[in-house]
Amino acid sequence: MGRQPWLARLGVVLGYAGIALAFAWPLPLLLGTHLTGDPTGDSGVYVWNQWVFRHELASGHNPFTTDRLLSLSGRVDLSQHNYTAFLNVLAFPLIPLIGVVASFNVVLLIAMVVTALCAYALARLAFPVTRLEAFIAGLAFAWSPALVARTTGHYSLVVGAPLAAFSYLLIRAHRTQSAGIAAMAGLALAWAAYCDPYFAVFCVLMAGLYVLAELVQVSRWERAGGSRWIRLLDLVLLVAGVAVFVLVLGGGGRIDLGIAAVSVRGLYTPVLILTLLVLLRVAVMFRVRLVEPARHQWVFRFVLSAGLAGSAALAPVLYGLASRIVDGRFVNPPIQWRSSARGVDLLAFFEPNPNHVVSRWLLGEERAAAMAWSPEYIAALSLVALAVVAFAVLAARFRPAQYWPWLTIGFMTLALGPFVIVGGLNTHVPTLWALLRYVPVINFARTPTRFAIVAALGLAMLLAGALAAIGRRWPGRRHAIGWMVCLALAMELCPAPRRLFPATYSSLSDIIAADPRPVRVLNLPFGVRDGVSSAGNFAARSQFEQTRHQKPLFGGYLSRVSRRRLTMTQRDFPVLASLMRMSEGRPPEPGEAERLLAEGPGFVAQSSLGYVVIDHAQASPQLTALAIDAFRLELIERDGVFALYRPRE
Repeated sequence: MGRQPWLARLGVVLGYAGIALAFAWPLPLLLGTHLTGDPTGDSGVYVWNQWVFRHELASGHNPFTTDRLLSLSGRVDLSQHNYTAFLNVLAFPLIPLIGVVASFNVVLLIAMVVTALCAYALARLAFPVTRLEAFIAGLAFAWSPALVARTTGHYSLVVGAPLAAFSYLLIRAHRTQSAGIAAMAGLALAWAAYCDPYFAVFCVLMAGLYVLAELVQVSRWERAGGSRWIRLLDLVLLVAGVAVFVLVLGGGGRIDLGIAAVSVRGLYTPVLILTLLVLLRVAVMFRVRLVEPARHQWVFRFVLSAGLAGSAALAPVLYGLASRIVDGRFVNPPIQWRSSARGVDLLAFFEPNPNHVVSRWLLGEERAAAMAWSPEYIAALSLVALAVVAFAVLAARFRPAQYWPWLTIGFMTLALGPFVIVGGLNTHVPTLWALLRYVPVINFARTPTRFAIVAALGLAMLLAGALAAIGRRWPGRRHAIGWMVCLALAMELCPAPRRLFPATYSSLSDIIAADPRPVRVLNLPFGVRDGVSSAGNFAARSQFEQTRHQKPLFGGYLSRVSRRRLTMTQRDFPVLASLMRMSEGRPPEPGEAERLLAEGPGFVAQSSLGYVVIDHAQASPQLTALAIDAFRLELIERDGVFALYRPRE
């Protein structure tokens, strides 16, 4: 291989690195002092992930457990926590060199470049594209609005690289029939799980969709007979549609069927019936046929090889999950039919890039700031990419393999959630996700809005294929068209200048860090929180501050905290149970204040309580006064609304 291919590849890497720096501007100038998300929210927990992973590993402990949180109840298993292990590994050598915050930002930029490179490689495999066209596909995915929006808090979802890598290896394994490449696909699935557990579920769904696309052929079915049944179905569909329309106008009611009366209070069941009838009517228009059985054999080999390799790579997490199941600590919140997590609005797919400076200017500072706190519902697809794909289909006869349209449209449908919402109106029309969310393993993905990330990957690949088709149609203008699309796409997707948040530590953490004693820190208000419940009132900023002072905390936040651990903490340490209740704003129960005053000194000695940090903006005066008296606290320092106390010796 000559020098030119390597120079071209280096140019691709440098190009993506330049885009990463430009699109994150002015973050490259403030790597050690600012973050793209607020450290008092989820961002602080993701920074903590990288710090605690290194702390535990450097201390010779299993990095998938820790004693830095909930420290009175033994080591905490992190197998159900959104731990971002891949990012933690990247940050491991950087933290002692440049610090926790700077390493976090550098790793974020690296993750974007790696995501773009994996999408670039996938485009080169999926379509006969030039390097420029593949480069455009990498740009379209790595900086798609759905991924960029997650850089304000859900950093685990920013690393879309394993999704593209898994698709690449899945296609290669099918084409080569190689068990070794299938095993590599299993490792890519493990990589996805170490980025975010949702990504592992996405890979499973992508594999299933790919198998269907390869083994099933769908064609229009022109039936000579049976028209009488179709007319009957049309009549039933018409009647059901009219009934639903009447219910919408009347807001529910009572339908007399002669032999029985049906009372309808909501639209969920009637619209479900109507939807099933519509799907049945569409189904009779098509014929589904399996390809010859000889082409099915690779599926078994792929599942076996990928499953074994992926399970081996995920052994630390699987061991932790198995232990939680055996001990009754596995957290699996129930899924409700109507009140479960909603999906994105259908119109959100076709809105201009919400991350763009023009969109932020039009929205106003208040709404733009609200978006930074709630990035889940941003699912905008690139309008440039949609326009290019539509043009290629109409003018250049672009007809991609059915896997890519299925991937894009299928995951868009899943991102809609259990019921379709249009312009803020719940149509009550159920989607495929209304059923899939009850399937084991797949039901771990409880927030359907995140399926939009895979839809963005599918669109990026369709964009690459569309550019290739246009290039073949007008070969003399292929290079120029590629550069025009690249420029238009970059202008559309660029989120710079980014809104940044100060990531400065409180001076109180420096005082705590200077204490060589192995003491614990209590934050008031106090609590234990996870992704689905909260006891007391725990602030994520406490974990961010812990990356500076490094002392164990009594409370904490994890993605999942078992009810057993919470109950054990409240039972074995009544003082903490009292602090939890009062941190929720509730007054002390009869005799509770007296018991806290009596047990406070003993608790200080038993728990090695060294410092208490009180947020006077959140802690009630009654809670503050009671804690000061019970633990015999003396004031050490103030920093804004925060005050640092320690027990008198």
